[in-house]
Amino acid sequence: MTDPAATKHGPGRILIAVYGVFALAATARAGVQIATKFSAAPIAYLLSAVAAIIYCAATFALAKATAVSRKVATTAIAIELVGVIGVGIFSYAAADDFPDATVWSHFGQGYGFVPLVLPVLGLLWLRRTR
Repeated sequence: MTDPAATKHGPGRILIAVYGVFALAATARAGVQIATKFSAAPIAYLLSAVAAIIYCAATFALAKATAVSRKVATTAIAIELVGVIGVGIFSYAAADDFPDATVWSHFGQGYGFVPLVLPVLGLLWLRRTR
């Protein structure tokens, strides 16, 4: 039987904390970018906002640790992985659309590639605690 609360114990606490930091950072960055220079790169800044929403959803779902929130966390983190890979590729292919770094551009290079590694760790943790 699955213990949904297992996601918030042990290493899960660190995972939740990192997701929380990224939720705050992505939300702040997207807010500033959209408020001050949206017309310069609307695609990039909207993608930053999407990343922020996904990080917030993953953070809250991992911390809530119920059967339903576990499914939400799995979905959000899977979307995050696809997003960071897709945006990473797109940011190289259409570099003009990314004049400023975003959380997922260049596979999270501006954040030490943590955005690329974090969803892999998140999915592994969810798998291990199921």
